[in-house]
Amino acid sequence: MELIKKRVVLHFPGFEPLDGKAHRARYERTARQSGKVWAFQTQLDEIDDCHEFVKFDVLAASDFWQTASRVHVFDHDVLVQHLSAKPAAKRIVAGFAACGRIIVDGGLAGYFRHAWRFGLFFIFPFVLMLLGLTLMATIASVPMGFGLGVWHIVWSVPAAAAFFVYLFLPFAERFYTLHLFADWEMAVALGRMDRPEVDAWLERCATAARQALLEDADEYVISSHSMGSSVAAHVVGLLLEKEPALFDGKQVVFASLGSAVLQCALLSPAKALRARVGLIACCRSVFWLDVHCLTDAIHFYKVPVVAAAGHQDAPQARMQFIRVKQMLTPEHYKKIKLDFLRVHRQYVLGPDLRATFDFTLLTAGPLPAALVANGGLQKMPGL
Repeated sequence: MELIKKRVVLHFPGFEPLDGKAHRARYERTARQSGKVWAFQTQLDEIDDCHEFVKFDVLAASDFWQTASRVHVFDHDVLVQHLSAKPAAKRIVAGFAACGRIIVDGGLAGYFRHAWRFGLFFIFPFVLMLLGLTLMATIASVPMGFGLGVWHIVWSVPAAAAFFVYLFLPFAERFYTLHLFADWEMAVALGRMDRPEVDAWLERCATAARQALLEDADEYVISSHSMGSSVAAHVVGLLLEKEPALFDGKQVVFASLGSAVLQCALLSPAKALRARVGLIACCRSVFWLDVHCLTDAIHFYKVPVVAAAGHQDAPQARMQFIRVKQMLTPEHYKKIKLDFLRVHRQYVLGPDLRATFDFTLLTAGPLPAALVANGGLQKMPGL
């Protein structure tokens, strides 16, 4: 087995309010944790942010190997901030509008057909918000319920508004409700491709990604997490539409972690995204690794993403199944297991224990990324 000496990584993070600098800081913490567990050291250079997307170099080494990686981060924090900057009332209206579009476009039916837990994840923030709005309306209508005069609304309406703003919204934010509303707006945009600012941003991503792929390397890893997998599929598919031979002669791994490609691809207008999924799957130079986790409800567990996107006859992504419980100490896992978004982030965070998957070793380790599947980390040099 030939070890990787030089790697180029294109990483597409999930829908989080983190810019490139914050993702570099997270990567550094993750690499430090992985190094303690797997007995290697990492050195990260400062970021190069002279362009829209940051990049930084990583040198990982042990007594038995050394690998240099250049990581390009294609975060979509600019879009997250744009969707989250609106007043709460507008965010609520926009979120429910996105919910309606997803239902009309067949998303809800598709979610429950393929992964019922993801269907529950979809409806959860909207049911919670409807509960809050119902309670607010109930408080406002108390005078009518007790047969009091109409003039009593001078105190009941302000009381209802105060309850909603100062009690319910802070409670709802413990479950990331408004953040999830924005997430579903983004899902509709990536499915329908009807927002010029999103389309233009994807084009800029594709231009920067093409430049990164022209760098010399033994291996190219295109890693994506959660919503970032839909972004990555759009970007890589767009590149293949323009240059079908772009990956020829390259060793390329498309790694989707806790993938939510079907969050957008199951919408009936998402023809462009589904076509791009097919292009990636049929590209002979690309090995698609799709990482699933039983205890992560925010992805399509055990669902063959390529087939579900309408390409049953195309080569299917290679699934790898991991367990967060096996990556963390019992105390650590007990602390996070009820936080569904925290569990969902574990794909790109550092472990406490050696397990069958490790994000740092996938993107900066000595083994070809394709070997990470099916216990390949047991072949680490020096073990």
